[in-house]
Amino acid sequence: MTELGVHDATVDGGEVEKDILRFLEAQTKRSWDPQVDLFAAGGLSSLFAMQLVVHLEQTYGISIRGADLRLDNFRTVANMVALVHRLRSAAGASGA
Repeated sequence: MTELGVHDATVDGGEVEKDILRFLEAQTKRSWDPQVDLFAAGGLSSLFAMQLVVHLEQTYGISIRGADLRLDNFRTVANMVALVHRLRSAAGASGA
């Protein structure tokens, strides 16, 4: 991570997954499988989902807006990892 807490571009999917799982476990006080549907399992409310969005944005230096805010992107940890990588790739490609 950089001094501001933003992970650099070399962070791989395994590290992103571990970070998201740590965040979820710290907030919910339970363990999660990366493939479990967090909403169906009662792990996420709409308010907590917004906290998760802020965590991902601040941790990975991404901006989650518009169509990227759809529920399916946050349903599983695996989906969130894919979202982070897609947005980081897009930001890198645009020079942001």
